[in-house]
Amino acid sequence: MSSQRSKLALIVVSQFLCTSLWFSGNAIAHHLSTAHQTKFVAHFTSAVQLGFICGTLLFALMALVDRFSPSKIFFLSAVVAAGFNWGLKLPSASSNTLLLFRFCTGFFLAGIYPVGMKIAADYFQQGLGKSLGFLVGALVLGTALPHLVATLLAHVDWKVVVITPSVLALLGGLLIFWLVPDGPYRKTCARFSLANLRQGFQQKNLRKAAFGYFGHMWELYTFWALVPILLNEYNTLQQKQLNVPLWSFVVIGIGSLACAASGLLGQRFGEKKVATWALSISCVCCLLSPILLQSTSTLFVLSFLCLWGISVIADSPLFSALVSQAATAEWRGSTLTIVTCMGFGITIISLQLFRWLAQILPFPMFLIFLAIGPLFGLAALVSPSSKRQLPPSL
Repeated sequence: MSSQRSKLALIVVSQFLCTSLWFSGNAIAHHLSTAHQTKFVAHFTSAVQLGFICGTLLFALMALVDRFSPSKIFFLSAVVAAGFNWGLKLPSASSNTLLLFRFCTGFFLAGIYPVGMKIAADYFQQGLGKSLGFLVGALVLGTALPHLVATLLAHVDWKVVVITPSVLALLGGLLIFWLVPDGPYRKTCARFSLANLRQGFQQKNLRKAAFGYFGHMWELYTFWALVPILLNEYNTLQQKQLNVPLWSFVVIGIGSLACAASGLLGQRFGEKKVATWALSISCVCCLLSPILLQSTSTLFVLSFLCLWGISVIADSPLFSALVSQAATAEWRGSTLTIVTCMGFGITIISLQLFRWLAQILPFPMFLIFLAIGPLFGLAALVSPSSKRQLPPSL
């Protein structure tokens, strides 16, 4: 058991270090926007998401994680992703080249995030929800890290904010390669196919877990991308001077604690029940945001955003656990990857829709449409269960 715990700790640390690449472009987007005379935030986020979608789709259809060593795939992906992220600092790079670098970074993040979950699943047959809670918590903290780096290095060349996540990702990949071999419960298989996916989705429990995850993803990354924008708008409208990078880190990063807590609560009360509660709270936050974000009380607004930051991600490891439990063991890695791919495809639609809505609707009225995702996810979760129940996570 102590060996399992040490392996989980290493996976969590590696996941944290590598996923710092995810929003590294957003943290310096304003510098690049000034240099290239264009707005990068929405495009940077969408480029990473699109790359991640393409990567996860290819990884799943080729069944790379189920056929080859997940630890080696994680390491190689971390090295290549770090290299493309480093490219953001090239002085001669055009705006299209920068977007291509973000796409490629996202492509190889497909070999980090879902592969990290697969590695954890190969070590833990029991208590998977709790393990994934810590793992997704690492993803959240890694996602928020560039905002903290931007705060701490506010008076340093912005290129340092690019270099730091790349170095951290290399370190994370090396930790997995050297210290985390493939798990004892790993099963290999032949090539994955769409027929396997269709067969898996014939199981109602898998569909419910996947649809709940899809609704969650409609809200999640759009909210994360909007956090610094919301804080900047609040500063402008209320004439405040909030430290936007610092509070962006807090609002996003606090979700890491929520993931760890939800994993523990899911172990005690059931993943589905805890996921339903988290999704319900984030849905209420979406619906009330147009009113509450107009408060003149800075403390109230920051507290509300932190609550939203907690609830918007707390259900993520639980959905991943439910999908993993419902999937066939031989195809677990590919099923997790393809469901993740579809979920991130939804984030592209959501991000671009809200980019358009922000231009035609007053701040913050457009945020109410974020509730579409949680409402869809809740409808899937509360639909009647099939007779075959998901195995409990102990």
